[in-house]
Amino acid sequence: MEPESGDRYPAMLSWTNLSRNLLLAYQSFGIVYGDLSTSPLYVYTSTFVGKLQNHQNEDAIFGAFSLIFWTLTLIPLLKYVFILLSVDDNGEGGTFALYSLLCRHAKFSLLPNQQAADEELSTYKYGSSSQVVSSSPLKRFLEKHKKLRTILLIVVLFGASMVIGDGALTPAISVLSAVAGLQTAEKRLTNGELLLIACIILVGLFALQHCGTHRVAFMFAPIVIIWMLSIFSVGLYNIIHWNPNIIRAISPYYIIKFFKETGKDGWVSLGGVLLAITGTEAMFADLGHFTSFSIRLAFALVVYPCLVVQYMGQAAFLSKNIGSIPYSFYASIPDPMFWPVFVIATLAVVVGSQAVITATFSILKQCHALGCFPRVKVVHTSRHIYGQVYIPEINWILMVITLSITIGFQNTTLIGNAYGLACMMVIFVTTFLLALVVVFVWQKSVLLAAAFLLFFWIIEGAYLSAALIKVPQGGWVPIVLSCFFTFIMFVWHYGTCKKYSYDLHNKVSLRWLLGLGPSLGIVRVPGIGLIYSELATGIPAIFSHFVTNLPAFHQVLVFVCVKSVPVPYVPPEERFLIGRVCPRPYRMYRCIVRYGYKDIQRDDGDFESQLIQSIAEFIQMEAEQPQLSSSDASALDGRMAVISSRTFQPASSLVIIEDPAPSDSISNLSGKSVALQSLRSAFESENPQIRRRQVRFQLQQDHGMDLAVRDELVDLIQAKEAGVTYIIGHSYVKARRSSSFLKKPVIDMGYSFLRKNCRGPAVALNIPHISLIEVGMIYYV
Repeated sequence: MEPESGDRYPAMLSWTNLSRNLLLAYQSFGIVYGDLSTSPLYVYTSTFVGKLQNHQNEDAIFGAFSLIFWTLTLIPLLKYVFILLSVDDNGEGGTFALYSLLCRHAKFSLLPNQQAADEELSTYKYGSSSQVVSSSPLKRFLEKHKKLRTILLIVVLFGASMVIGDGALTPAISVLSAVAGLQTAEKRLTNGELLLIACIILVGLFALQHCGTHRVAFMFAPIVIIWMLSIFSVGLYNIIHWNPNIIRAISPYYIIKFFKETGKDGWVSLGGVLLAITGTEAMFADLGHFTSFSIRLAFALVVYPCLVVQYMGQAAFLSKNIGSIPYSFYASIPDPMFWPVFVIATLAVVVGSQAVITATFSILKQCHALGCFPRVKVVHTSRHIYGQVYIPEINWILMVITLSITIGFQNTTLIGNAYGLACMMVIFVTTFLLALVVVFVWQKSVLLAAAFLLFFWIIEGAYLSAALIKVPQGGWVPIVLSCFFTFIMFVWHYGTCKKYSYDLHNKVSLRWLLGLGPSLGIVRVPGIGLIYSELATGIPAIFSHFVTNLPAFHQVLVFVCVKSVPVPYVPPEERFLIGRVCPRPYRMYRCIVRYGYKDIQRDDGDFESQLIQSIAEFIQMEAEQPQLSSSDASALDGRMAVISSRTFQPASSLVIIEDPAPSDSISNLSGKSVALQSLRSAFESENPQIRRRQVRFQLQQDHGMDLAVRDELVDLIQAKEAGVTYIIGHSYVKARRSSSFLKKPVIDMGYSFLRKNCRGPAVALNIPHISLIEVGMIYYV
């Protein structure tokens, strides 16, 4: 998103770049800062609870504000704005962006499906292309010990699970804090009535998630900006009206004085102070929708000053109105402004909750892409805002969890204990991953990384320790939720790795296949068979079931592997990797379809056409570049080539002919019976949303073309005309009898349960059921 490092700053000064960043900064208010900006609703209330109630005086309030000011300055401003936003994975941020960077610069990935061709992706490289990745002793040590790489993955998953916990806790505390203002104005309202209003708002919030944030996105930024201006105005009024001396509390001296007077009680109160920075992680996690400069601009010029003035104003008010601490925010609002501020506060917490829930969906999609979460239905809610997703199953699960927390606790202080712990754990994990990036990606000294880690871990550790003290008072909620989601993720990843390892060690011997001859010892019938497998190399064991048990198979065979690579996006022109399996007369090919962890796997109906074009392009490229062909007939696979979709029309010898009336062309298709054609037509008429674009291919007249190449292209066209069949394994995974006592329940109960209750692979891969063949197979891992 940003210019290259050489001309970055001159480009930033250009008017075009500046206007673009100003527009992105404006848009970021509704997505990034909704959560962070609503923290003033509950920070002071959550800070002055417990034994700190014995220290409710002017000095303690001055000290609490000083703590809030320096917390906002050191973590969001210094760490995130000035340091962390300099680290991005092709414009993407978040926990998984840091992990994918580490996996690309060191062999930390536990799933062994990476290929040398993946390193040639344009989005794979980080920094300058001339940068040489060194092999440090620490890097070799971590790569050598699989247990350490497993621990790193668990840490990443735990951090991601805490973000998911935020998706349940943020709506609960934000909505409860907003509606609490009603009790300030209407004394007759009971706690039960307030709880009912909060639950109605929460149900409505989750019920509207399927619409997508883009439907009301134009409202989000103005709401947050108006909210920022409102809290700034109220804060400035309170400073001038109640206690202008609060400005002196910016000095760290008041922090020292605060701890001298409060001791251990003051340290425990840090669990409430840290709520001032909840939502900070969104600045980095949502980087993909904006630029680092735009987020820095919005925070430094608007968000940071408004929050500082608001917290200062609340402290000025409380220093003269000690008894108003339980309702500090709403009590500090002048009467004429109460209802307008209440309305905008309610809208602001809805915006903030919406953004956090959407971020939860994005995190889970990334987990799934990296093989760490079961297959779920992912709905893309916007054609204009890339990466905006909605996951129905997770939405309703989050709603149930949020309502349970709201009804169970009915108290913003208890929910704040849980919320603060979750946010601080995410920040803590991010600091650790950034220190690893400094060593392995930036290739700086270990001492520099250790100094960075030590400085911020001392600060964050103080807050985290205070939050952990409150585990019995609500802090156990994010720990339970995170352990639950981390367990699900790790079990799924463990089972996936074991299944892949089984496939890898039980591949079909190519020598055996070559011994069968081009006919494979069976009848080759017209048509194309797409055999889906997770293997990026070799022939899967499922294929031997067909060869040994069926009397016939398709004329053209394509082994298709859809895999994710540790990059955010794969350019469409680099998506297909095509290669040959066995010599030319066998008509067997391999296609690897690569996606990044932020890519959208859309079913636009063109996959079959793109695949045929890619194979045809490879056949012609292979004739022109003999090095693509394997000189050794016993080699497992021929070399693979990246087939760019941009070269189809000018370079390909195939002419695409649109078929405007598929039903009228039944007689032209040779390989399918009329009954089957009628069945397909009826199926497509009942399911118009999955109707595929009907195209036919025709070979151009090229007298200079090699006869063998022409024959192969003709066979490919005839096979396409006969029809395409999708073949996929319906696998059952079981632990071996010799497996350990722990492995058996993990595989036989945990992983098997998740596989049975998640989306099937055919649904996840958008395979049309009318052309699908599923083959049962048992994996003993």
